[in-house]
Amino acid sequence: MAALLWWLFRNADLAEVWRHIRAADAPLLLTSAVIAMAGFGVRALRWKYFLAPVQRHTPFGSRFAAVAVGFMANNLLPSGRAGEPGRAYAYSRMEPVGFTAALATLVVERLLDGAVIFALIFVAILGPDFPAETLPERLADGMRIAAAGLGVVLTGTVLVVAFPARCLAMGARLVALLPSGRLSTGLTQVMEGVVGGLSSMRGWRLMLPALAWTFGVWLLQSLSFWAGFLAFDIRLPFAAAMLTNGAVAMAAALPATPGYVGTLQGAVSLALVGVYGVAPEPVLACAVAWHAVNFPPITVLGLWHARRLGISLKDFRGRGSEPGNPAHEPTSTPPETAAAPPKTANPAPDGSP
Repeated sequence: MAALLWWLFRNADLAEVWRHIRAADAPLLLTSAVIAMAGFGVRALRWKYFLAPVQRHTPFGSRFAAVAVGFMANNLLPSGRAGEPGRAYAYSRMEPVGFTAALATLVVERLLDGAVIFALIFVAILGPDFPAETLPERLADGMRIAAAGLGVVLTGTVLVVAFPARCLAMGARLVALLPSGRLSTGLTQVMEGVVGGLSSMRGWRLMLPALAWTFGVWLLQSLSFWAGFLAFDIRLPFAAAMLTNGAVAMAAALPATPGYVGTLQGAVSLALVGVYGVAPEPVLACAVAWHAVNFPPITVLGLWHARRLGISLKDFRGRGSEPGNPAHEPTSTPPETAAAPPKTANPAPDGSP
């Protein structure tokens, strides 16, 4: 992290960066945080469509609490990889849904996220205000590689959706080549949960609203960045915020420091300085301040919900009740019965409908 921050600030005038932070429009900066928090609520609203095959009626309170716990884990733990397991684990503690089944729904969610993020990036690039001649070659190459990777994942997803039984049987044959034990058992449960979660893609009544909400999630995130730009008098079109949002999302997919410190600032600088030619000082000031006002709300909220559920950070570090350990999770719903609602449903702790 220290090396990355040094690289980002090595040519910047730190006094000028601080001057921009002090001169920022505080109400606009706080507005960016409010918009970002609204995005977490939209994520919770969207999740019900992915959970529908394993739990027909899902309380919003449980979904939002799990989302908060997941993002808290991303912000406080190294590598930024604890969020999805953390969210699935938190939800399985509140509702009669197994950890692997809940985690499988997030596979579908990430696929839609990737598709929408790239759609918004391409809309930004094709816009009339995009400075095409300034696009760094490395960024273009990275977008091509990421697009190719997304294509492979989407192809695999289509095959699983179209031929679930065959893919599950093929996966079982591959797992059978491994030594028997907890690893093979765990992989089998994960495969069954993934196939069950992907079953939601078979119904357009679920996927169309899920896709619409996904656009809502990332447009809100872009709007939050745009409000941050305006707070620092960075006058760029909304397309620049969509491109920045896409750059940050792609950077977040890489191994990162806790809270994406340095990673986020580097992605924002790449988009605004490298592509749009904005001076580095206001961009770094914007990235640092935007991160500073957006980090605490969801982190504190996630910590509060985690404490209420009896979850500690050590649960995500592989000690205690390990989320990814099948021995500590509720039984997942088999794919062939995933569409049936559970016989009983526990109400959310906060009584949400």
